[in-house]
Amino acid sequence: MIERIETKQRMSRIVKHNGTIYLCGQVCADATQDITHQTQTMLDKVDELLFKAGSDRHHILSATIYIKDMKDFAAMNDVWDAWLPEGSAPARACVQASMAREALLVEISVVAAEIQ
Repeated sequence: MIERIETKQRMSRIVKHNGTIYLCGQVCADATQDITHQTQTMLDKVDELLFKAGSDRHHILSATIYIKDMKDFAAMNDVWDAWLPEGSAPARACVQASMAREALLVEISVVAAEIQ
């Protein structure tokens, strides 16, 4: 069974299937801020959605991070490393990409396991 949560015309914020949770791409709360703030508020949104879906950051299976400019890679990783629980590193990719809005610096897509 597929469960779609917060579904709109183009996407669902959360899709659950066979104990796996897929989050749509998450961006920051305030795109006027720097990469550190954008990354933190983006990850805060991931926390909220994972909780709503029945999971948490300990159960992330994979993450794909899209970053506007690799000059921000180290600063983004500082926030990521502080947020991620030790021993819970998921499979991860990070690529430089154009963003949907000019002010966005980072976006993440996450797949996680549901907590049993």
